[in-house]
Amino acid sequence: MGAVPKQRVTQAKQGMRRQHHAVKMPQLMTCPRCRELKVTHEVCPNCGTYNGHQVFEVEDKSQRRGRR
Repeated sequence: MGAVPKQRVTQAKQGMRRQHHAVKMPQLMTCPRCRELKVTHEVCPNCGTYNGHQVFEVEDKSQRRGRR
């Protein structure tokens, strides 16, 4: 026999449990170097910097299209 609840879970209790399951919008901030929006505590995908340091070099978007 499968799992069977001993008592009914009310809609209020069920809702209290599920209130933390909502999808949240990511925290965005403007990059101090290129002024584009980026996710906080992550490398800027536009310029490749994090905390004032260059983490990786970003290719030009025009060069990416030519590769295909």
